[in-house]
Amino acid sequence: MSDFEFDLFVIGGGSGGVRAARIAAGHGARVGIAEEYRYGGTCVIRGCVPKKLFVYASRFSEEFEDAAGFGWQVGESHFDWERLIDAKDREITRLEGVYRRNLERAGVEMFDSRAVLEDAHTVHLLSDGRRIRAAKILIAVGATPNVDAGLEGGEHVITSNEAFHLSDLPKRVIVAGGGYIAVEFAGIFAGLGAETTLIYRGEEILRGFDDDLRKALHEEMEKKGIRVICGDVFTSIEKNGTELVGHTRKGEALVADKIMFAIGRRPNTAGLGLDTAGVELAPSGAIMVDGQSRTSVPSIFAVGDVTDRVNLTPVAIREGHAFADTEFGGKSWSADHSMIPTAVFSQPEIGTVGLTQAEALAAHGAVDVYRSQFRPMKHTLSGRDEKMLMKILVEPESDKVLGVHILGHDAGELAQVLGIALRMGATKADFDATMAVHPTAAEELVTMREPTERVTA
Repeated sequence: MSDFEFDLFVIGGGSGGVRAARIAAGHGARVGIAEEYRYGGTCVIRGCVPKKLFVYASRFSEEFEDAAGFGWQVGESHFDWERLIDAKDREITRLEGVYRRNLERAGVEMFDSRAVLEDAHTVHLLSDGRRIRAAKILIAVGATPNVDAGLEGGEHVITSNEAFHLSDLPKRVIVAGGGYIAVEFAGIFAGLGAETTLIYRGEEILRGFDDDLRKALHEEMEKKGIRVICGDVFTSIEKNGTELVGHTRKGEALVADKIMFAIGRRPNTAGLGLDTAGVELAPSGAIMVDGQSRTSVPSIFAVGDVTDRVNLTPVAIREGHAFADTEFGGKSWSADHSMIPTAVFSQPEIGTVGLTQAEALAAHGAVDVYRSQFRPMKHTLSGRDEKMLMKILVEPESDKVLGVHILGHDAGELAQVLGIALRMGATKADFDATMAVHPTAAEELVTMREPTERVTA
């Protein structure tokens, strides 16, 4: 008889942990899972899903305006924040129920409790004091928003977690940060009618994305009335009655009803007992793993944002699936972290796959750049001053497409399909040989015949 109650115990009921638990159980393993908050994790409960619902809501203000150019006479409109929150909460509750039912159908035993490690095989459930022994343990607790702990008045700010549960829509909002969460929420608040400012310490928003996309999105955000401040940070936050005043390093005093910090996320490893179990951590607090998601302790594994590899929900799901197949299904494989399609639900939207221009130059020394910036067909009648950007990066010798970067409507949808082509090694000749779909914006991807420029390192 085994000394272990479970073959696998998963700490964390988000996307990666749930996928690993279900797949392992499908391979016949005895699986338990503990989640201290709600099943679905950051993405479903307080991340990707509610954020995308908010993005949809915020786009209607422009849709009403654009309708006039197509002959529609739209009457007076009014936005009800409370109705949006209620609708969002109902959908999140429904999705959590789906996650729970799927785990139950797979035969996974669920524990609604915070769980911490006591040793390489023992998990302590804090809700009832129970100790569980498992042959293997998977850590999948994700990440949590960073806050500037040393910032005077930092207790007055909110993060994305709280933004989903505000009692009413602020009239004035400042978003601190320049990553995808920051630019997405700036677009959400502005689209819903809030006076919105984004402040970022770097020289340009969206560090790590292609420079042309970064500059173009910055310009489009400002067209929408969002004030974008780069190269500055808050030095203190002052509460003045119902107002907040953010004082910056360059001497500005920015007044708002809410200040939201979106300055990055950190692995959610504090207080998990990882040091007690001997699990090695990076200086950032991330769990260090190899390509098979193994930690420094042979019986303990980790997937998803807690490892700080590629912090995206589909990556966590793929890592969890690979772990379960490898350890319990006799099918050894690992998640491939290259050529990952990515979307930023900014306004306008970004879709990207492959190398940026800077990365392509560093890797190959020379790159042919195909770039097109144009007014989408819709706005020829709507009259909106919004440009779409498409950019293809090609290695000159092999003709291989190294990266595709898009700013505009449904860019994320395009990135998903383009990801397939680039993973298959598509060349620019393959793009050129593909018949255009007309009239679409996407046809620009197969009709750019001559490079805009050749850039060398």
